[in-house]
Amino acid sequence: MTVKIVLKRVGTAAITIVLATVLTFLLLRLTPGNAIDQWAREYSIQYNISLTDAYERIARMINYNPLEPIYRQFVRYVSGLAHGNLGYSMVNQGLSVNEIIAKALPWTLFVSSVSLLISFVIGVFLGVKMAWKRNSILEPIVSLYSVVTNAVPDFIFAIILLIIFAYGLGWFPINGAYDFYLTPGFNLPFLLSVVYYAALPILTYVITLIGGWALMMKGSAIGVLGEDYVEAARARGISESRIMDRYVKKNAIIPLVTQLAVALGAMLGGAILIENLFQYPGIGYYMSEATKQRDYTVMQGILLFIAITMVVANLISDLIYSKLDPRIKNEE
Repeated sequence: MTVKIVLKRVGTAAITIVLATVLTFLLLRLTPGNAIDQWAREYSIQYNISLTDAYERIARMINYNPLEPIYRQFVRYVSGLAHGNLGYSMVNQGLSVNEIIAKALPWTLFVSSVSLLISFVIGVFLGVKMAWKRNSILEPIVSLYSVVTNAVPDFIFAIILLIIFAYGLGWFPINGAYDFYLTPGFNLPFLLSVVYYAALPILTYVITLIGGWALMMKGSAIGVLGEDYVEAARARGISESRIMDRYVKKNAIIPLVTQLAVALGAMLGGAILIENLFQYPGIGYYMSEATKQRDYTVMQGILLFIAITMVVANLISDLIYSKLDPRIKNEE
């Protein structure tokens, strides 16, 4: 990949991030309601200062003052972003958006990455089997499964799992990330508790992702099976199992590997419903809570963070594709 192409794609990503920044800024200003007024009244009483002074202090604290002209608001907003400040919660006084994201992100990344890994491994296995034995009963079963899981929203599966395994059988908890009495750290009881509490969210994602990976792997493997080097390997007398492992699977999996970064970014953006249903304290849960409470600065900060994550994930996928597959020639 030439420097020119890299700069072009980085520039496109930068423009996208700028547009996302402007849109999240406008979203907050166009949304009705104002949580600062109530906070200012409480602040005024608590510190025995005038309502005007309280309002100004809170506006500086959360980096948002709806009474300012729109251009000044934007300058204030961008200045805060330049210093890494996403603002402060309008509801939870003194709690910054940075702290909320830092607290929630590890849980979302844990569930998303484990789900992706499990679904990817199973999907690749099924996809290879379908491509290799196209007339077997496995192909219509997996294809039907993929159609159903793609058509049904993932939160429906989450609700079903909750009803059966949490409320019905009582096998799994319905909220939290670990048992509250445990000490967080790299100790076995805590780690087992983390896996236990994350089991249903992970299972929800795995159920909905397997079919997609399987069909993608099947299509990629079928394409590789038609390549000349596969036929040449057969002509040299190489066994079918070795051809499948060393030639077909190895080359067919490359396009899917590059999609992992994109899929992870998409899962961060789509975690709101799943994490809210399971009351799992990830990015999606706090975004949902901020929406309910009209905590617009938290909504703005998390939306911008998710947008940037997705843009960066797509950029990384673009940049590493040609490195993983030397057959790909990047067009200028």
